[in-house]
Amino acid sequence: MSGLSDGKINPYEVAKRQFNSAAERLKLDANLRARLMEPDRILEVNLPVKMDDGTVKMFRGYRVQHNNSRSPYKEGIRYSPQMDLDEVKALAAWMTWKTVVVDIPLGGAKGGIVCDPKALSEGELERLTRRYAYEMRDIIGPDKDIPAQDVNTNGKVMA
Repeated sequence: MSGLSDGKINPYEVAKRQFNSAAERLKLDANLRARLMEPDRILEVNLPVKMDDGTVKMFRGYRVQHNNSRSPYKEGIRYSPQMDLDEVKALAAWMTWKTVVVDIPLGGAKGGIVCDPKALSEGELERLTRRYAYEMRDIIGPDKDIPAQDVNTNGKVMA
């Protein structure tokens, strides 16, 4: 398991390899290792958005909830044209492990939309963000999963 897929580094394979290496050194129980290896939930959605010219464009959105055994899931939502599910899974896993290492009582998650926000008007970006929030409504909330800003998002987008 090198982390390479078609000559491209697969971040989720890298994350799993890192976890297994650390788990070996820490002599983690096999049951705990199994529990911390895979995400609790992956939600992948198609987001139809009406563009300013009247056409409808489809975008892909993700939310990966890796582990919430310590408290609600927590981590950002990013907008990036290069993002894929393996990247989101890796970032969610890394967040879980970071919060444990520094003893923050939060779980790990990550989300995002495959898009170039710089190519969207303010109205298109708002409609895209609202559609994503609508699709995530059942799994996001203050006691479940607390999103934050990340790459190409800011306080305005989050609001």
